[in-house]
Amino acid sequence: MSYTIAITGKGGVGKTTVAALLVSRLIARGCTPVLAVDADPNSCLDAALGVKAAATIGGIREQARQIAGKGMAGGASTQQLLEMKIAESLVEADDFDLIAMGRPEGPGCYCYANNVLKQAIQTMAANYPWLVIDNEAGLENVSRRVVTNVDLMLIVADPSKRGVETLRRLYDLAGEMGVKFKKLGIVINRMRHAGVPEGIEELQRDIKADYLLLLPDDQELADYNETGASLKLLPDQNQVVRRLDAFLDLAFASFAPSRLLSSAAGNTD
Repeated sequence: MSYTIAITGKGGVGKTTVAALLVSRLIARGCTPVLAVDADPNSCLDAALGVKAAATIGGIREQARQIAGKGMAGGASTQQLLEMKIAESLVEADDFDLIAMGRPEGPGCYCYANNVLKQAIQTMAANYPWLVIDNEAGLENVSRRVVTNVDLMLIVADPSKRGVETLRRLYDLAGEMGVKFKKLGIVINRMRHAGVPEGIEELQRDIKADYLLLLPDDQELADYNETGASLKLLPDQNQVVRRLDAFLDLAFASFAPSRLLSSAAGNTD
């Protein structure tokens, strides 16, 4: 069974950066293969990982519909065409594969695209021990059951007061939607000052979050994002990378075989 990490948060807080770095750090510790799922219609996880998704679920549905409508399917059903096209759209890299939601094409097909993505994930999950899912802003993908059996839910926010308030709203929304997860982590991204932002520790107690991860505002990481360089190339000594490594050691300590634990256990800033 796959171990699934789902990342969510409001737009612009660095969800995709966190997702890409988690994929990279899983690979670094031998947790492979990883299936990276870009469930955000504004797809950019592929670029963050240094690959290119030539086709997306949103576009594939329309292609299959047109082929079937023109009688060019050779006896294959629309569903069979979808499955074939999805297999062709999977981006294959050395230690991870990627599938992207993309923007649905045509009116009224967004829910259909979500259902297709859900089926694709369920079918593919058996082949991947690790899934990292970059959700769209909010909890829509999770609430629509595109993602099921989430082992670790990470809610990402910036260190502002509004960011803290957003975390609480997202947690409350998750409860209202019946979102299920085994462990919950708060990620405060782009920290410019030492210490824990005001209200975070109280929030962690209130929502019973299992983990609190504070990631600094790092110039080296910002440069990689600005130039479009793959975040897989970010050096092991980078302060954000080191904190993520320590976080994964903590999160996986209760179940992961010792061979999967990073040799850099305990590295913190």
